[in-house]
Amino acid sequence: MLKWLWISAVTLILDQASKLAVDGNMQLFESIPLLPYFNLTYVHNTGAAFSFLAQAGGWQRWLFAGLAVVMSSIIAVWLHRLKKHETLMAVALSLVLGGAIGNLIDRVAYGYVIDFLDVYYQNWHWPAFNIADSAICVGVGLMLLESFGVGRKVVDVLE
Repeated sequence: MLKWLWISAVTLILDQASKLAVDGNMQLFESIPLLPYFNLTYVHNTGAAFSFLAQAGGWQRWLFAGLAVVMSSIIAVWLHRLKKHETLMAVALSLVLGGAIGNLIDRVAYGYVIDFLDVYYQNWHWPAFNIADSAICVGVGLMLLESFGVGRKVVDVLE
């Protein structure tokens, strides 16, 4: 099922291109309103999801980078072992893989991940995220749907 790696490649290209565009055209912490409840806000995340361990002193950079390498390897093997009819899972894993590699590149190159998508309501802001984070979330969501039988044919269930 490696034919689905193009999804990972597109995810990676969109993620890195958007991060380079934000980094090259915005100042750190600059915020540009785009829509009601949505801004482009340039931030650096030295932690993991929701800035977990962001203030840990630097060692987390290599921990998260190592985890990304291990998980990306596992996902690549899993993707390779999928059966031809496991399309939804292949798409899901490809999205997660592209997102994981996108954030891994940032973490290794800069020591932080570039985030810039800012969803908010009044004074409450969801933690800023990026295209890689979005791809990972969509991929995990598709994996959950697949685990509940979405995308399976009756023949697949009987096997």
